[in-house]
Amino acid sequence: GRTAAECRRGTPVRCGQAIRLTHLGTGRNLHSHRFASPLSGNQEVSAFGEAGEGDYLDDWTVVCSGTYWVRDDEVRFQHTSTDVFLSVTGEQYGRPIHGQKEVHGMATSSQNNYWKVMEGIFMQPSEAFKVEQYHAEL
Repeated sequence: GRTAAECRRGTPVRCGQAIRLTHLGTGRNLHSHRFASPLSGNQEVSAFGEAGEGDYLDDWTVVCSGTYWVRDDEVRFQHTSTDVFLSVTGEQYGRPIHGQKEVHGMATSSQNNYWKVMEGIFMQPSEAFKVEQYHAEL
């Protein structure tokens, strides 16, 4: 969540909620600021912070349909401070990691900024969410 906000593991993520995406291996957050990315000239996206701690430029809004981000649905991430969408368009680095694609921020929404969960850690929704999801009025 945003700076100083806590998010309990397994809590469903609401569409429109501000989140932080932290790399498990390095503990750095997905970060952006108003600098040009080296290959495409779009807005640079980088890794920032230590052990999940960073600043307000690490906050991204989940853009999806419905109430919650659903694992099998496509989702967009919009940077809360600069409004760009997290994107990848195909530009590839030659070094330091040959073939790695540039991830950047784009000012407009397009097919290049849809994301879908493919791998990672799946956490069961909390009991409160399960009750809310299946509750029906009599």
